Amino acid sequence: MSEIEKDAANGAAAENLAAEVGDVGLPEDLARADLYGLIARFFQMPPDQELLDQIAATADQYDAADEAPLAKVWMDVVEVAKNNPAKAWHDEFDLNFISVGKPNVVLNGSFYMAGHLNEKPLVNIRNALAEFGLEAAQEITETEDHISALSEVMRYLIAGDDVEISNLTNQRVFFNQHIRPWYDELCDAIEGIPEMHLYHPIASLTREFLAIEGQSFDMI
Repeated sequence: MSEIEKDAANGAAAENLAAEVGDVGLPEDLARADLYGLIARFFQMPPDQELLDQIAATADQYDAADEAPLAKVWMDVVEVAKNNPAKAWHDEFDLNFISVGKPNVVLNGSFYMAGHLNEKPLVNIRNALAEFGLEAAQEITETEDHISALSEVMRYLIAGDDVEISNLTNQRVFFNQHIRPWYDELCDAIEGIPEMHLYHPIASLTREFLAIEGQSFDMI
């Protein structure tokens, strides 16, 4: 991961997410955890202006010669953060992710893996969280198969201070079972709505980062 992603994630995710998981691990692992946190933040609620300004400020750190795919998609995120106010993000978020019926884009894994919400994949995730000794906070309204919740779990499994739970084996198993089967479809759904231009770079960032995660876990 480039310094761009590390700095933005360290600043934005840590200050804007309520759940703190500690800072245990190697720098590259903490950078992974922070990027999971940033993805969780974007899909949990629309970004506020402070977060957008923090992301935009990383533009000066960009190396134009860096052709790494993750660095390139990060700069797309920087551009939309820099050029669009928080209200525009709020409007796009509400229009596409929030609905009394089915939203334009569903953010829950059960929908993609089973075809409906609140199906067996959600039960499997809850069982996995129970084994970790984790449960959803009372103030959280999304179910545990929401992409933001799953990203927060990965952040905990990377940077938590209980090595019996927060370890590479649990990361690999949880990712492969509960995120990998459907994140591509989620990103496709977002990118399939032309008017959803602010979240297109977020989807690209999510796809690229999670693809790298999958490749890394395959090497274990």
